[in-house]
Amino acid sequence: MSKLSDIQIRNWIKSGEHFDMRGDGEGLYLRYREIDTIPIWRFRYRFAGKQRIMNLGSYAALSLADARKTAKGLRAQVAMGHDVAGEKQERKQEAVEKIEAEQNAITVGQLADEYFARMILGHWKHPNIVRSRIEKDIKPNIGKLAVGDVKPKHIDDMLQVIVKRGAPTMANDVLRWVRRMFDFAVKRHMVEYNPAAAFNLADAGGKEEARKRWLNRDELVQLFEAMRTAKGFTVENALAVKLLLLLAVRKQELTAAKTAEFDLDKAVWYLPAERTKTSAPIDIPLSKPAVECLRKLIELGCSSDYLLPARKRQERMLPHIHENTLNVAMSKVKPMLGDMENFCIHDFRRTARTHLAALGVSSHVAERCLNHKIEGVEGIYNQHDYFAERSDALVKWAGFLEACEAGKDWNVIPMRRKKKTA
Repeated sequence: MSKLSDIQIRNWIKSGEHFDMRGDGEGLYLRYREIDTIPIWRFRYRFAGKQRIMNLGSYAALSLADARKTAKGLRAQVAMGHDVAGEKQERKQEAVEKIEAEQNAITVGQLADEYFARMILGHWKHPNIVRSRIEKDIKPNIGKLAVGDVKPKHIDDMLQVIVKRGAPTMANDVLRWVRRMFDFAVKRHMVEYNPAAAFNLADAGGKEEARKRWLNRDELVQLFEAMRTAKGFTVENALAVKLLLLLAVRKQELTAAKTAEFDLDKAVWYLPAERTKTSAPIDIPLSKPAVECLRKLIELGCSSDYLLPARKRQERMLPHIHENTLNVAMSKVKPMLGDMENFCIHDFRRTARTHLAALGVSSHVAERCLNHKIEGVEGIYNQHDYFAERSDALVKWAGFLEACEAGKDWNVIPMRRKKKTA
């Protein structure tokens, strides 16, 4: 068999002379059918007594010299017992399967959304707490990873990021939720094992101790002063914080409150069971300062159904402000507080409870002011709700807070809100 030449091949291409197979020797062939826009190199060999053939590439991509070199290497592999055509097909199939697997892989972010939709939404009283951990910590750290690619190191790295920002309790919460998420994935055959299974609280934020922080009178005076002078701290924020102090309610209860829940003429907030931690409704007496704050917020809400309507387009499309909105607002106030010990909004409830005791309010009345259940046998048999007593207690507490704020003008930046058109 005579050897091929580049001149010969170019002439065939130029003249459009098509053929099925023309050999160069030692298993190397050139094919130039009518369906081929450019000649194709092919390598033929025998393996286990059977004829085998594989494509090497086009003449445009592989010169004659390169084709001979490639064929020589393949002959050596065949001599060593390799079925080069079969192995090439296996590699191609593996590559296709890998691409398909990557395209169809469920990410941690998708797992988190499915877990939230199926296991949290409609089952938990305050689902936004879980959603916040997913959006703020889980998705930014591991959300783009395929669930099958997550290793314990990824879990540890995520927890350390949260701990280093000074939020050990959040790290514990994230560990709990991510562990439950991957248990959910294991049960549904998305993954073989839970990468967070071996972790405990010692690997995250550590053992949680009950908070004891509360604000004394001087700190309350300083807080009111800081709220008056902090730049960007709006009227709505100031009124919301005052109400959280005056009423000692939970943050989520206020941020999601509807205006229809309030009867300001009767000075009562009818908080429904579905929005209380105790799953029982409660009528909250409103002091005069609380009623004044509520009237101002309702006026600023421009006929919204919610006391604190959403201030901008949110990712989760909530009709009211997100529970973290007030946390962000308070971050503008805290720099004005000097070296005051750090506190969070939930500490306002402990602040109210501590001062109610100092004001001489009975323990069981003070506990009901915070909508805590009365413990023990008394809590079972005594169903009296102490509305009148709570009303008196919250009036005393409001007077104390007014004294802390006494003689000060509110100098906050009002929030611009467009009036609704008919």
